[in-house]
Amino acid sequence: MRLRDRIIFFLCIVLVVGLLIGAGVQLDSINRRREEMGLIIDKPENIPPSLIFATVATGAFRGLVVDALWMRADRLKEEGQFFDAKQLAEWITTLQPRFASVWEFHAWNMAYNISVAIPATQPDQRWQWVKNGYELLRDKAIDKQKLKNITLYRELARIFQHKIGGVSDDVHKYYKLQFALALEPLLGPADEQYFEALAEAPVGWREIAKDPNVASLINALKSADSAFADDGAFVSNYLSLRQNPGRFNPVAFKTIDDFRGTEGLERFDIFAKAYQLRKVWKLEPVLMRDLNKNYGPIDFSDPNRHLPLDWRHPDSHAIYWGVKGLQIAAKEQDREIGMTETNTDRIVFHSLQNLFRNGKMFIYDVPLQAPSQDSSQEPQMQIIKEVFLRMDLRMFEPYNKCVLANLEKYKEDESSYGSLQNGHRNMLKNALLSFYQSGHERQARKIYNQLRELYPSEDFKVPLVVFARRRMLEELETIGINDAKEQIISLLRESYFRYALRDDNEASGREKLADEIHNYYQGKYRDENRIDLPDFKLLRYFALLDFLNDRQYPPNLRGSLLGRIKVERPELFKQLETEEEKLRKQLEQSEQPRAYY
Repeated sequence: MRLRDRIIFFLCIVLVVGLLIGAGVQLDSINRRREEMGLIIDKPENIPPSLIFATVATGAFRGLVVDALWMRADRLKEEGQFFDAKQLAEWITTLQPRFASVWEFHAWNMAYNISVAIPATQPDQRWQWVKNGYELLRDKAIDKQKLKNITLYRELARIFQHKIGGVSDDVHKYYKLQFALALEPLLGPADEQYFEALAEAPVGWREIAKDPNVASLINALKSADSAFADDGAFVSNYLSLRQNPGRFNPVAFKTIDDFRGTEGLERFDIFAKAYQLRKVWKLEPVLMRDLNKNYGPIDFSDPNRHLPLDWRHPDSHAIYWGVKGLQIAAKEQDREIGMTETNTDRIVFHSLQNLFRNGKMFIYDVPLQAPSQDSSQEPQMQIIKEVFLRMDLRMFEPYNKCVLANLEKYKEDESSYGSLQNGHRNMLKNALLSFYQSGHERQARKIYNQLRELYPSEDFKVPLVVFARRRMLEELETIGINDAKEQIISLLRESYFRYALRDDNEASGREKLADEIHNYYQGKYRDENRIDLPDFKLLRYFALLDFLNDRQYPPNLRGSLLGRIKVERPELFKQLETEEEKLRKQLEQSEQPRAYY
């Protein structure tokens, strides 16, 4: 090698070394800037050394590593190795935490694909995978990673609305039951004052602990049971003590009794429930209160007043996360409304529509005959809890208001606007019939006038009574489970109304038609229907509850109804009395007896 070449080679080496040293010197500063800008990816935890080595060694080829893991996770899922598939999904999201589509895919895979791969005879395991799906989005992507992407909020809302709130899964009622039972202890009386108190409750432990009235309760519980020594677990242990005192020292529950009725216990109880909603469910009580005011059911005695949503219902949570996603999208500068935002809007008003159709949730004790292991003994009766969902006419106005706002928002988008109009028109026709059959002719006429104004048609030129009867016949030809329940409950409510007015012929006709619809539906869809309708006696009892709790009817009219039934239809009164006794026993067993009518 010539001297000139050696000199050039030596200078190149010196230059490379100098550049490497210079880059190393700048590394700390660059990392600090990346951290300030939120670009630092969390350090992977619980990942095997081979994966860490592969990630670091491949550098820019990290995407190839992720692709390989993704294919491996899909193969494990097909082989039924669900836990390993879930673990790989967590690794992938750790390696690519900034890509919303990665979180979206794996949440959907868990909630939909893996869950249904488990037999319906194991509903608890299916439910665990549905939870894994929404918790991945809610707790890790949105809460931990702080990803403010409307796609994640839309997917989270969709899981609540469709997977848990819908009927496509064979064990959807189990999902609804578990979801409701988990939230119920945190909702108290669920009235407007309660949600105001939740919204105003202290956010942190230090703030509540400074209250002298509360501090004495905290100290007393810490002295009563060592489980309360850890401030971090104090709230969860307190809530567990209120629900299951047998897990703790009896002195701890006696402490609760000693403080019962005091301001300190009331303040801490509200704080604990608000704290748990924020920490575990990631729900902000202030937004819950605001959504109650905007989307809650209308109080028929005061149309300007919204009652709280039933937060045990998955569709309420779909509205919550959908609205949060829309709020984030609205903050983007120079944004263009895309399909993700449009679909998120759809989730919100479809959830309001679902609450109109199935918004009243009732958890009922159902006797089940359990076979005895000993053939010589008679089968024993077992009591299980079951969820029943019923129509909530009070949710029509919130739905209607929301859709009208969306029609205004998308009036320049021809495709979305036309689709919204079609859905709205169909909903108006269904709602009109529901109000008419329930005896609310004034509201039915109001909706009919809206139909005539917004969607002029020859069909709407006939009198209301003619249109309603035609619509009823159309519904019978294409009847499904939701339509069947709506029609039966509405007809029975109208039957009670007519009977209270001594319009006995009309009352008998509505009750007979309800029974015919029930028999028609059960006979036509018995083999292919995923879930049969509840027993007609139970539907009749639910309809009576709806009627007695409907403030649009005068109190004396509602009161005289029971008197007539008792005297003139003793067999029906006996059936209703039996159902009432079951309900009373159930409520007596609950620490917070309440029913959402």
